[in-house]
Order: sequence, then C-alpha cells, then structure tokens
Amino acid sequence: MSLGVSRPRIEGPGKVTGGVRYAADEPVKNLAFGCIVTSTISRGRVADIDIAAVQGMPGLLGVIDHRTAPRLTPGVGSYFGPDDALQLLQDDTVPHAGRPIALVVAETLEQARAAADALPVNYVAEPHNTLFSEDNSAARPATPLYGPDLVIGDLAAELAASAAVVDEAYSTPEENCAAMEPHSATAWWDGDRLEAIDTNQGPFSIATVLSALFGLDLARIRIRAEHVGGGFGAKGMCGPQLILAVMATTMLGRPVRVSLTRHQVFLATGMRPPTVQRMRLGADADGRLRAMQHEATFSLSPLADYVEGFPELTKTLYAATAIHTKITAVPLDTVPPFSMRGPGATPGSFALESAMDELAERLGMDPVQLRLRNEPSVGPVSGLPFSSRNLVACLEEGARRFDWAARDHRPRLRREGRLLVGTGVAATSFSAGAFPSTASITAEVDGTFSVVIGASDIGTGARTALTAVAAEALGVGVDKVRIHIADSTLGPAWSAGGSRGTTSWTWAITEAAAQLRGHTGELPFTATADTAQLLELLATQERHSYSAVFAEATVDPATGEVRVRRLLGMFAIGRVVNPLLARSQVVGGMIGGLSMALHEEAVRDRHTGRPVNADFAGYHIAAHADIPDIEADFVDDHEPGIPLGVKGAGEIGNVGTAAAVANAVWHATGIRQRTLPLRLDRVLE
Repeated sequence: MSLGVSRPRIEGPGKVTGGVRYAADEPVKNLAFGCIVTSTISRGRVADIDIAAVQGMPGLLGVIDHRTAPRLTPGVGSYFGPDDALQLLQDDTVPHAGRPIALVVAETLEQARAAADALPVNYVAEPHNTLFSEDNSAARPATPLYGPDLVIGDLAAELAASAAVVDEAYSTPEENCAAMEPHSATAWWDGDRLEAIDTNQGPFSIATVLSALFGLDLARIRIRAEHVGGGFGAKGMCGPQLILAVMATTMLGRPVRVSLTRHQVFLATGMRPPTVQRMRLGADADGRLRAMQHEATFSLSPLADYVEGFPELTKTLYAATAIHTKITAVPLDTVPPFSMRGPGATPGSFALESAMDELAERLGMDPVQLRLRNEPSVGPVSGLPFSSRNLVACLEEGARRFDWAARDHRPRLRREGRLLVGTGVAATSFSAGAFPSTASITAEVDGTFSVVIGASDIGTGARTALTAVAAEALGVGVDKVRIHIADSTLGPAWSAGGSRGTTSWTWAITEAAAQLRGHTGELPFTATADTAQLLELLATQERHSYSAVFAEATVDPATGEVRVRRLLGMFAIGRVVNPLLARSQVVGGMIGGLSMALHEEAVRDRHTGRPVNADFAGYHIAAHADIPDIEADFVDDHEPGIPLGVKGAGEIGNVGTAAAVANAVWHATGIRQRTLPLRLDRVLE
C-alpha cells in the first residue's frame, strides 16, 4: 500500500543541501542579464527614456522600451478574460506604479542594475486613484464569473422575524503573496524552438499564453519549472520576467535571464485585493439561521477583469431560508489583482465566520453549537447533494481536542497577569474537484515505470505524492516509479492552483495506469490518458474540503500586542495521500492565516499612490517567534467519484484561521475587531 504512508520529499535532501537549482540558478552558456526599470508614477505616460545617457556604461548590451520592443498579440489573457497587464512595452502608457517601462540588458547582473539605476526617464503624470473605498463613484458590478448576484428568499422579511440580527462590515487589506523565491526566467533560442526556465505554477498554461502573445506555434515552445520556491498564486500567471526575457533573447540572439528584485515582486505581480464586506445574519432564538446577506466590494485594475468568489462559504456552509450575495468591483490605478492562496474564500471567511461569532454572542450560544445547528442536508443554494461532508466531524473532534467544553463563553474573564486570554473558532470549506489533464506511463523492460505528467511542484511535495499515487494505481512499490514533471512539452495538465492540482493529476495517472494493467505484450509500452471527457459527472454534486480551526490568543491591553498561543485545525480533505506532506500543507496554510490576522497589510501613499512597504522590512509576515506549536490532523474522509478519493489540501488551512484568531481576540478583550490586520493601534486600549 502506497497511499496513507508518511514519506519525506524525494527532492528533500537536494533542497536542504543546496543541490537543487531554482530558476535563477541554472547555468546557461553565454548568459546575459536583464534588469527591469519600473515606473515611478501611478498614472500617466512616459515622455522620454534617454538611452544615450547610459550607452557607454560597462557591459551594456541594449535597452528595450516601447519604441523598440517586439509587438505582442493584443487580447491575450486567462479564463478571466483579456489581460492588458501582459502587454508590456507596447506603448508609452503608465497604468500603475511599478509598471515595467524598460529592460536594460548587460553582460553581468551588476552591470545591468547599474545601467538601470542610471537610466533617465521623464514622465507626464496624470491624476490617479489608488484609494480603495466601497463608496467609490467608479464602483460597478463585478464580472459574473461565479454566476449572477444571488437572491433566494425574502431577506427583509426573514431579518424582521429574527430574534437576533448581525449587521456589520468587515475589512481586509491589500496583501502580497510574498513567496520566498523572487520571480525569475531565463530564455534562449535553440534553433527555431524557444526554451525557457521560469518560476511558475504551471508550465503548460504559461507556454500557452506565451504562444498566443508572441504568435508562436506551441510546439516551438518549451517552458520548464523544475523547482519553485513558493508561489501562493502569484506565479500562476505569465509573469513580466518571462515576457521580457523572451523579448530580449529574440532581439539580442543570446540567452537572457531576467529576475525581479523583492521590491519589484511587490510592485509588478498580482496581489490579493482589499475588500469591504457587509454581513447581515438573522436567526431564531434557538440559533437557526433565517437570513444571510453577503455583499463584498473589492479593488480591480482597468487592465484586466478579475473576480473572487467572496461569498462562496456563505453559499455552502450553512442552511438559511433567505440567502443574498453581491460582488462589486472598484477600478483603481494599481497592478491587477490575482489569485492569492484561498482566493475569495480566505477574506470571505473572515467576514462570515466573524459574523457567525457575533451572532453566537448575541444569542448567548456556544459558537460551535451555532454552527452545528445550521448544518445543511443539501447545498443551500444549488440544492445538489454533497458528495461528502464531514464538517461536523471536524467541529466535534476539534472541540474535544481543544477542550472547548471547559470554555466560559463570556468575554474578558481569563487573565494571566496583565494578559487577557481568549479562544475562538471558525468553520471553513474550500471547493474541490478536478480539471482536465493528461499523463503517460511507460512500462520499462527492467520492471520500472516512467510517469510523465506536466504537473508542477511549488514546494508542496507534488513529486512525492504523485509517486505514491502512481505506485498505488500500478500495484507496485514506490521504488519502481520514476516521475517526470514541470515541463510544458509533457502535455496539457492543470496548474498547481485552486487546490485541484493533486486531484487532477491523480485522475490522469490512474487512468493511464488502468490501461497499462491490461497490457501483456512486449515492453517498453506506453499508455496515455486524457481526462477531458471524464469530468462531467463532477457537476452533479457539491464537492468541498472542510475544516474547523480553533485558536487561543493572549492580548496585552496596555500595548495592543496579540500573541497566538495555540492553533488546532481538523481537516476533511478526502483520502490523505501522504500524511506528512498533507500536514505540512495545512499547517503552512494556518501560519499564513495567522500572518493575515496579525501582520499582513500592503500600504499605499495617499499622495503618490505608490506602495510604501514593498519589501520584507515593511510588509510584515509571521516570523518563527510568532508561531506556536500547531496541531493539525485529519478526520476520516473519502471523496466518491474521484479516483483514490482525494481532495485538495493546499488552501483550506489558510481559509478560516484569521477569523478564528480574531474571534479569540474578542473573547479575550470583549472588543470586536472587524478590520485586518489586528495591529497594535487597533487593539490598544
């Protein structure tokens, strides 16, 4: 048996000894280096770039700007629609601060940086708008990617008939993915084929976008992303580093590497947009929900349509007679937002689960019991049956392990010296399922199996997990399986995103293995599977992962300092492929949620519109000293209708943790915090 066994990562020894090469580490002959010049204004146009002023600098090979750059195909985008953020160096327009406006290429990285720093650029600045507000006059309905605004039942009547009502607004700030590895790409031509080593979350999808942008046959492009130092969504897009590296190698005829500085990662890659969310909940005296309204407003760039499913949990977690949702977009002069770990669900859960905690307070109920009382029998909005639903098990087992029954639900009662102590809970879900992928397995003469799939390992341990999946499907030991991933030429495959990577890749591998098991002929023999036609039945049921997160926090009312002392997460993520890796995933997600609760906040200057804390010195994330011992475990779960019964674990840990921490802070202080992060000045009494 290969599944359910804790195994260390295949590439682990290479990573801890420094033997693994990331995108900026690969040795390439005759390599040149590109340094991006980004705009210093938040809106306007480039009046002049004085290339002559740097022409004599050491090692300079060239400067590419909107006057000399190759022309790109307009209208290229993602499933959200056309994305003008990809149209780099195509005109003199500056749509946001940090927009790439030139690429300086030189023999060494130091020479490229020196010339980029010295390059004179003159602008014509125009009025900009980067201040997010829900009452912005430019606000408009968001693109209905997740369907139209929802109206089920008579909201006003149900609220009027409720014994207790919550009507509050909750705010989350702009946040950056802040992956450890900055974005980097190296591109070169091998005859008529474009080769690139890039840091991304899905080589095949990135190659597809690059093909469309440059008008190249997809067969002439090879993108590799062998090792990626984290992504969290920001590397799911075709990044500026790759587009500009391809431009430079095409123009200069030699390999070019372009790496973003940490500052540029904050300026030029997608972030989680700020939100204001209004929650209205109404319930009977016994805690049964009558009404739920979730209205979310978020920021958007005019360069690209984008929307997150903020009310996703409101539509799936609890039963109610009336459920209304609405999503509004506010266009701002900023880099386009993009998916960040748990998009939509993470900020959405902060609003919903904070409001549920407030409702429990007003009803005088235990917060866990309130959630259990509103467990739906079918999808509250869709009416579809749940494929599996083990939220109750998460809540009950989590409450038992956390000793929740001993909790006095009245706030501000526990003290330890000057510290106030409180506990909180949040329930969460995250949508599950699979996307089309292909995989090939070759039965070799020596009795081993070569598994080929265009998966991506962004630090999650995908290689190790998929090796176990293949071994299980083939009925052999993991030592008989060799896996090859992270190469666009391996065929179409879903990216590492949406908590659907492992599920999608597993399906393709098990289909290929099924073909091999019936083969009795000569070796080697290769079986190839494509799941594109196999996923239709997934739409007949609601599919989600579930969790319950419990937190204990201390608050110093004299300083406003919040410390999280305990975190416990219980998760229902289907069949667990590798408990060691799965626990790392959910614990990492909980740490991200703790960081969101206490630290993370991108701040923009009100006058210039530029980010003022675009680095790890000013953009605070949780450090080791902030993290307590975290307990995470899994309830028995199995996802029917999906091979091996697996579901995604990548994002569910992130989703509910911030609300659990904020609810613990209320329990400690008796003062409700509805704006993240829980900064000292907000908590200080």
